[in-house]
Amino acid sequence: MKVSWSSYDTYEANFRPLVVVELAKDTKDETKEWLTQKIVDKKKNGGAQLLVKPLIQDGKEIEGSKNIFIIGASNLRLLLGAETVGLVKECNDNSMRTFTYTTRKTFRNFAEDNHDFLTMAECQYIIKHELENLRAKDETMIPGYPQAKLYPGKSIMRRLMTNGILIQIFPLHDAEALKKLGHIWYRQMKFRYQPLDEIRCYFGETIAFYFAFLEYFTFALIPMAVIGIPYYIFDWEDYDKYVLFAGFNLVWSTVILELWKRCCAVMAYRWGTLMMKRQFEEPRPGFHGVLGINPVTGREEPVYSSFKRQLRIYLVSLPFVCLCLYLSLYIMMVYFDMEIQAHLYHEENQSDLSSLMLYVPSIIYAVVIEALNRLYRYAAEFLTSWENHRLESSYQNHLVLKVLVFNFLNCFASLFYIAFVLFDMKLLRQNLATLLITSQVLNQCVEAVLPYWLQKRRNQRVKKKVKELEKDVDLSLFEQVNLEKGMDTYLGTFDDYLELFLQFGYVSLFSCVYPLAAVFAVLNNITEIYSDALKMCRIFKRPFAEPTANIGVWQVAFQTMTIISVATNCALIGMSPQVNALFPDSKIELVLIVVLAEQMKMVAESLKGQTP
Repeated sequence: MKVSWSSYDTYEANFRPLVVVELAKDTKDETKEWLTQKIVDKKKNGGAQLLVKPLIQDGKEIEGSKNIFIIGASNLRLLLGAETVGLVKECNDNSMRTFTYTTRKTFRNFAEDNHDFLTMAECQYIIKHELENLRAKDETMIPGYPQAKLYPGKSIMRRLMTNGILIQIFPLHDAEALKKLGHIWYRQMKFRYQPLDEIRCYFGETIAFYFAFLEYFTFALIPMAVIGIPYYIFDWEDYDKYVLFAGFNLVWSTVILELWKRCCAVMAYRWGTLMMKRQFEEPRPGFHGVLGINPVTGREEPVYSSFKRQLRIYLVSLPFVCLCLYLSLYIMMVYFDMEIQAHLYHEENQSDLSSLMLYVPSIIYAVVIEALNRLYRYAAEFLTSWENHRLESSYQNHLVLKVLVFNFLNCFASLFYIAFVLFDMKLLRQNLATLLITSQVLNQCVEAVLPYWLQKRRNQRVKKKVKELEKDVDLSLFEQVNLEKGMDTYLGTFDDYLELFLQFGYVSLFSCVYPLAAVFAVLNNITEIYSDALKMCRIFKRPFAEPTANIGVWQVAFQTMTIISVATNCALIGMSPQVNALFPDSKIELVLIVVLAEQMKMVAESLKGQTP
């Protein structure tokens, strides 16, 4: 029988600092008092029943600490929260079950005095869940801010955030655990498996699944790289002998995703997320509308007409996306004009400089592609937010669709044009190599080198500031919080998966004419593993753990790319001189055979997807 919250006393005098809440510098005292009271108040009174204290106590005034609060919770409170969020833990009989407080003794490694039964990431996830579900009861506004209206059921943290009162909420690092994780993860430059279970315990399942997929994809590229090196060496000058490699591409691109599904399911079961219960999805923070009654939950919440949302999508977002696609195609044609000019210059001069000039248009175009991708990303985020989607999942689906459509056309349109309009395999190889290598170099610089340098400068400023403060105050936590609050916020795995998605496209679509594509992808991914690990541990704030059972919508994106790669490689095989030689008199038979092979491949993939 589930026991009422009111029967538990979850207060504890000493607690482990887990989460930081930073308010604006000019936040009024009555607002701070009201918020802290809501956090510590009992659940039956509409509170979160957590523990809170200011960063610096005993009346000491230190710049940068006045509006920063540390959130924690007693062990009992965290166990009750684990039941609320539906965490799945391993039982003594080796089975995986949803944790309940009343059956706590049946779970492995549980003891009343064992405060490590829940990982720190799980504890922080529980606190985040409770803070996000801290809702108004009888209040009509935030105390001290009459313009910040509240109504029964409104999320208090979301209202504080939208009114600029709440600056940020982030989980604290565990310095000792982070040091151990870094030592076995990225400090030892060895080619070995990543400590995925340790990553999951520290950062949660979403981050762990990304690094698992990055590692899996890197190993999956090795057969392509091994075959590609001799293929590249012996057929370097013969651009048309790619039939065998294209055939291998067909099988490889499908098999690796099917095997990944199995690996993913195994990890999800081991981590307890495969059977984790789905909770009713709350409205996303940016959703707004007229206050009304949700017909499903019966609660008051903003209501927005789906017809108005559809109007925004089809009358504004869709035309804007089409305009951006047209702009991308226009820039592509400018690039081809530059290629023609470079070749004319080379034919007239025949010098070393003119030979180098042949690569300049491709390099410029690759840089422009990266710049356009990043600019479009900001525009897509603004548009998707303006569409006012109620659920976070709906928001993410529309954002991913917008970004993937533009990125696919922007990155691959020139390759398709060269392959199927110009029929120039030499230029296709040059263009693919330039786009792949340039994008990898730019991404490493923008995502790792530059942020690391900026973070190092910020750390030096904070440490200098700490040294200037009073010596009789314990400033270890103060220094940690100020170091971490100045770090960049990790915005999720979207950009990381997008980079792998584009890389998968370069390899699976046209690597048959440039077999070294897989080699460069492997080398990039090895450095990516270490640079991403460094970013997570040293550059970004610790992200909140987010339980998940797979890589989400990206699985569909990669499967879609596989279907496109099947069609592309079948078309390239049909265009090859070797296959054309088998049908010297009838091109129609060749086309029919290629289409039949492609359709059989599609049917096989769909049947695999339906197999339980």
